Parts: sequence; structure tokens; C-alpha cells
Amino acid sequence: MNFQKTSLAPGLYFVATPIGTARDITLRALDILASADMIAAEDTRSLRRLMEIHGIPLEGRRILAYHDHSGAGARGRILEALETGQSVAYASEAGMPLIADPGYDLGRTAAEAGHMVTCAPGPSAVLTALTLAGLPTDAFFFAGFLPNATGARKSRLEALRDIPGTLVFYESPKRVAASLADMANILGADRQAALCRELTKKFEEIRRGSLQELASEYQGASVKGEVVLLVDRARSQSVSEADIETDLRAALETHSVRDAADLVSEMHNLPRRPIYQLALKLGKDGKG
Repeated sequence: MNFQKTSLAPGLYFVATPIGTARDITLRALDILASADMIAAEDTRSLRRLMEIHGIPLEGRRILAYHDHSGAGARGRILEALETGQSVAYASEAGMPLIADPGYDLGRTAAEAGHMVTCAPGPSAVLTALTLAGLPTDAFFFAGFLPNATGARKSRLEALRDIPGTLVFYESPKRVAASLADMANILGADRQAALCRELTKKFEEIRRGSLQELASEYQGASVKGEVVLLVDRARSQSVSEADIETDLRAALETHSVRDAADLVSEMHNLPRRPIYQLALKLGKDGKG
């Protein structure tokens, strides 16, 4: 027996569940599932199976379904249980609750009503993929699922293009090829990326390369399983002082010092002040 049945304080307990291997669950998560007065889950069958694997008896408790389509009714039943001083465990189908999964409205409403809300943290496909992708992890942005429609997907990618951190996406295996092609086109063909598939499972696979390389590799390919796509941050191209001076000299041929500085500053996405100072100097020298 790998759990301890304990007396839980009244409140809502979000419980992380494995994204693949059943043993990737914490002892605290098992204790909570064994001890909670009420259990709710995004997928009742998968949670019941997980509890069976780890020998956690229901002991007369039913697992309440709570997902995107269960509506306010199921949420109301959970809140009623909290009002009567019960402990409630909620688990999403895989990974951390609320991360591209249901639970946000439940947690917010419970907290606003004054109930304790806590979490037994655990597996996360986002963090696992970041660990394995070989891309910078000092800053990242989780963008969830991209829109299904091509136009909306491209618009979303354009909005994310200049975020100064690694981009992380969940993606359907059916749309991987299309998404990679759009990413190469909009984010930049040379940007480094990684495709992480079936993390922690038997057929775990990590593919790394530029967006163009991955887009070509997966064009027309059949993909199965859960997919996380990661894309490196945009890298500004280094510009030498000689390049800036050359561009300023050309701009000063047809523009005022102020307009030439504005033009070159915007062209290279650089601060205006030092470029304006250089433009003044070149202008005094007779525009070069």
C-alpha cells in the first residue's frame, strides 16, 4: 500500500495526475485521493483506473464528472460539499489541473467563497517538454492550443512572434504538419524548435531542428499521440556600427538628420538616441 489515509482539512484539493506512466504520481496525491470526502475528475474512468492501479479504494464514494461540458450543475454540487465542511479532490485527465484543462472557474469560485484551495503538484507536459527540448528555459510562454482555422492560427502566431521567450504549444497530431508550416512561414524558417511526442510513455520521441526542417519532415506524415511543440525566441540579428553608418549616410542623402535617424532606428529596431547622435555627426561632416 503506497498511500496513507489521513484527515483532510475542508477545502478544494487540485491533484496532478500522470501524463503517461502511472507511477509518475506523488505520494501526497495518493493520500489526498484516498482521504477526500468527495472526488471529482475530468475523466472519471481514467481516474478510477489510476486509483485501481495504486490500490486506492473508493469505499462508497462516487467520482463526480467535472469537465468543460458539465456546466454549473457539477460545480454547484462541489461548492455545496465545500459549504458543509467536506474535503474535495479534483483531478484533470492528465497533468496539472487548469493547464489547458478544466478547473479555472471551480478554483476561482471556491476561493471567492472563502474556501481553502490548494494543490498537490506533479507531472506537467509543458515542463517536461521544456526540460527535454534543448531550448532556453529562463523565460517561456505557454500558448496552449492554436486555433483550428488557418487564418486564425496565422493571426495568433503573428501576435506571438516577438515574445522574448521560448514558445510552448499543445497540438493535435492531425494538425502538426499544418502548424509547423505556418510557424516556419510566420515565426521564421531558421528558428530552432522541438517536437515532443508521447512524453513519459513507451514511444516517447523528441525531434529537434529548425522550423523549416521539422515542417519538411512532417509534411504528409502520420502522427499519433500527444504532441507538444516548442519554438525558440526570436533572435535579433546583430548589426555592426559600419552597417548603421552606411545606412545613415544613404538616408541623409534624401532626409533630414531627424528623419534619417528615425528611419534607421526603425529599420534595425534599435534605440533612437545613439543613432540620432551619429546622424548629427555625419550631418555636420557634410552628410559624409
